[in-house]
Amino acid sequence: MTAGSRTAEAAGTRRAVPRAGLLAGGLVLLAAVAVVSIGVGARPIPPAEVVRALLHFQGTDDHVIVRDVRAPRALLAVAVGAALAVAGALIQTLARNPLAEPGILGVTAGAGFAITLGSGVGLAAGQTGQLGCALVGSVLAALLVAAVGRRSPLRLVLTGVALTAVLNGVALGMRMMLPDVFDAYRFWSVGSLAAREQAPLALPLTAIAVSLAGALLLSRALNALALGENVAHSLGAGVGRVRGAALVLITVLSGAATAVAGPILFVGLMVPHLVRRPAAGSVPWLILYSMVLGPVLLLIADMGSRVLLPTGEVPVAIVTAFLGGPMLIWAVRRHGAGAL
Repeated sequence: MTAGSRTAEAAGTRRAVPRAGLLAGGLVLLAAVAVVSIGVGARPIPPAEVVRALLHFQGTDDHVIVRDVRAPRALLAVAVGAALAVAGALIQTLARNPLAEPGILGVTAGAGFAITLGSGVGLAAGQTGQLGCALVGSVLAALLVAAVGRRSPLRLVLTGVALTAVLNGVALGMRMMLPDVFDAYRFWSVGSLAAREQAPLALPLTAIAVSLAGALLLSRALNALALGENVAHSLGAGVGRVRGAALVLITVLSGAATAVAGPILFVGLMVPHLVRRPAAGSVPWLILYSMVLGPVLLLIADMGSRVLLPTGEVPVAIVTAFLGGPMLIWAVRRHGAGAL
């Protein structure tokens, strides 16, 4: 080993130590926020009691609330936050556009259209029906966008924007003509975690967990792709194969998250920006940090949704919109209109 290679290896090790420390700190923060989030609500529960309910269940009223209602909701927030944040990191890396977010693949529009259509024909009755329709619609829309725009990042974005406009227009027309369809769609469209933990979540949560692991496995190949297709080809990366795998992961992550919680915007845009500097250009670390900070952000937003109004809950999507609006303005000012 030459002196230059030893120096480069030592520098990489020094950079990895602070990154690992930040990741460990993020995991501790996630655990603390999750415990506090479980305790927040119409019936406040101290963090110590939350921990006892999770580790030593005794059947008291507080313990039943923690285990049967708030802990599943916190788990859902963690899964949805991680899925949206990692999907955002992947689409920004794939499109080489810092303002890209998972919705450009038509996921949200496809889910909304499928629920509207399913309500009209009687397939979206109840949470289970809505979940199934939303998942199928989001996946089909994203696959169509990927099939048409797979050859270039710009074509991918333009195809997603066009399909979103078409699906939203058709779905809006159907909802205006059919009041019953509008009523069924309204519950899903608010983007909330309230009462969603009662739906059958085993399949979407499993899909999210598998896709998060797949994103980590693909992250090293995406490092080369982030440098440009010509550089990736020269490094021996299979550009088409990597892009296809990334599109599948983005589709499953954002589609499953949208299906179970409704459209929650800005998480996939905000989180990658917040962790981009500590990741220092490394896609694997960008994905790891996004996987931790996304749940933290959504748990905090969910806590805010419970306490902002004394008479009820604010949908969590409204809270993330209040947080994401200034973030989008900052991102546009930082990267300029050329990033759009």
